[in-house]
Amino acid sequence: MLIALTYSTLSTAKTEREPNTHIAVPEPVIAKTQWLHGSPNCANNLDPAFDIYKHDSQSYILRQNKCLTFEAPFIYVLIGSNQIFVLDTGALDSPEHSLRTQLEGLIGLEQTTSKEWIIAHSHGHKDHYKGDAYFDNKPNTTLVPTTETAVKAYFKLEAWPKSVAEIDLGNRKLSIIPTPGHHNQGITIYDHQTQWLLTGDTLYPGYIYVKDWKDYRASINRLANFSKQHPISALLGAHIEMMDQAGTYYPIGTSYQPEEARLELSTAHLLELNERLKTAAKAQEIQFDNFIIKPMSGFQKALSRLVGWIVQ
Repeated sequence: MLIALTYSTLSTAKTEREPNTHIAVPEPVIAKTQWLHGSPNCANNLDPAFDIYKHDSQSYILRQNKCLTFEAPFIYVLIGSNQIFVLDTGALDSPEHSLRTQLEGLIGLEQTTSKEWIIAHSHGHKDHYKGDAYFDNKPNTTLVPTTETAVKAYFKLEAWPKSVAEIDLGNRKLSIIPTPGHHNQGITIYDHQTQWLLTGDTLYPGYIYVKDWKDYRASINRLANFSKQHPISALLGAHIEMMDQAGTYYPIGTSYQPEEARLELSTAHLLELNERLKTAAKAQEIQFDNFIIKPMSGFQKALSRLVGWIVQ
């Protein structure tokens, strides 16, 4: 989200247009329905750096404190019998906010020292990889770089973006699905154990910027087809930007979101989005109650390419 949205001119929490698609959603799969959401005055905020949800002993979701980073990205931790898979490392890079230290305390040193770590990223925007420093050059740790070349090579996605790769964490299988569009290197993770589809910034309750419209349409279609062949309990993205009022969102840079929408989306949202995109060959804004799809401007694309070139 960071690279694309930083250059947005959005300044109000409510759209000027009525949302045009309402989709019924099932009961929550994630028991945590309200996350720590910042403070009116962050100088007085005493919330921890990480808001933690333990779905089960092998599945965790962490959200970073909005007063420390307005992006407040979500981080997913999936544990198998042999490996620990971490999707995204967040936007905090100071030692006192070490994600690895947090996870060692959360999971326990017995597991974190005996199992291999795989650190991957939903895509290459810096609010999803600034915490990489906590894992770089650490024992028993593979840190997958954020470049498209590295992602293709590590997951053996030779037929990018059409191939789907699988890895086994030890009695826990993950499918890696290429989903470029928001970002060239975007991937979505399907966890066969929880049946979560982890969509990063490709689909989440927020204002989603699309860099490459053709790639994005193809990626959503790929996910829609995948969802018809696999049971999906919830779509879980990397941010919450929408309010709990249909079609309304918090402005960029908001550090206090007391009326947030749920994190979860459903396959119904994915399928409806896919149908709308099929008729939208030309890049255009598409509004839903739970998210908004917005093509990047030419200036945003150029700036994104420049920043990506500098970073990589």
